[in-house]
Amino acid sequence: MPSKADVKAWKAQLVAQAEQQILKLTDSDRFKQYLNTLAKFHQYSARNIDLIYAQNPQATQVVGFKQWQTDFNRTVNKGAKAIRIAAPIIKKLTPADQKRLDTTDNRAIVGYRYLPIFDVAQTSGDPVLSAKDFVEENLADHQNVTSLYNAFKDYLNQQTDLKVSEVPLATLNGAKGYFQPSTNKIVIGGDEPDNALKLKTLYHEYAHSQLHGLKAAFKDRPRAYQETQAEAVAYVAMQNIGVDTSNYSLGYVATWAKDKAVIHSALSEIQQVSNKVIALSDGLTKQLGLQEAQKDPEYDLKKRSAQELNQSYQDLQQKVQQAISPQQKAQFKNQLNNVHQEISERTQKQLQAFAKQNPEIKQPDSEPDQSLKR
Repeated sequence: MPSKADVKAWKAQLVAQAEQQILKLTDSDRFKQYLNTLAKFHQYSARNIDLIYAQNPQATQVVGFKQWQTDFNRTVNKGAKAIRIAAPIIKKLTPADQKRLDTTDNRAIVGYRYLPIFDVAQTSGDPVLSAKDFVEENLADHQNVTSLYNAFKDYLNQQTDLKVSEVPLATLNGAKGYFQPSTNKIVIGGDEPDNALKLKTLYHEYAHSQLHGLKAAFKDRPRAYQETQAEAVAYVAMQNIGVDTSNYSLGYVATWAKDKAVIHSALSEIQQVSNKVIALSDGLTKQLGLQEAQKDPEYDLKKRSAQELNQSYQDLQQKVQQAISPQQKAQFKNQLNNVHQEISERTQKQLQAFAKQNPEIKQPDSEPDQSLKR
């Protein structure tokens, strides 16, 4: 079993490696191109965001007809229906206007007009980088993540003041789940087909509950900080159980944070919550028996051929070197020792049988070391 010092060092290493990988992505030329693309899109007011969503809930990147041509080398598709947003009408004030409006400002908004804009899906031309280009949702399926998800959800519902429920993904407007601070509820897309992504989402929302709840220390952090922190915790927690979600998590964090200072500051605050999530997961996986060596017939070493044993020995050596967590490394080392012992015993039996069949061969005076060197 790994020592407490090993586990502590492992947890710190996970967060440090996460930061390095995220910064590596943000330093790439492709990500810098993405940031330049973002800069060309206007930052709309809350009112206009509501207007855009009301007219086209699927809209992601919107600008005017001419700007699609000049800034992105794209053209609006024939027959596309424009989305209308409100643009202020600003008038230069006369002294009489200033007196009437009781202001010293030289200009004021005197009304609004509605301008047409179009979503990227309504256009054709050169590719436009978006957050989706850095976030791949299809993770490789991993054995046992479903049982761990269910165990973690049950633990939160039964042992904490959080309540976790599931709803259809179609009701979440493109999200995988959310945390609601006012009710202390976590909601997950229950019909998510990717089991690893579903577990990661639960980790993400749990991190929000611990970091950004009504009484949490970091509840007032900007949205970029909050999403960076929650997804980094989820990434670290999944790494700890041997599931690599980097194709999703690193891009998610990078597209939210964008700035290196934000990434570093946000991640420096998550160590405690990351440790808590890892400890919870380790406890649950132990209860579920997921950390124990499998005892299926195929793992009965006595029934394996010499060739199978040698292959297992080589595979386990590689697994020990590549193990992500101390728990995994300890498990693979135990299995490696068992295989080594079986090979040793078989070799000694073969040597003894050979000696009996060939008594003319002189045996060494001193008793040799009975174990194989490795």
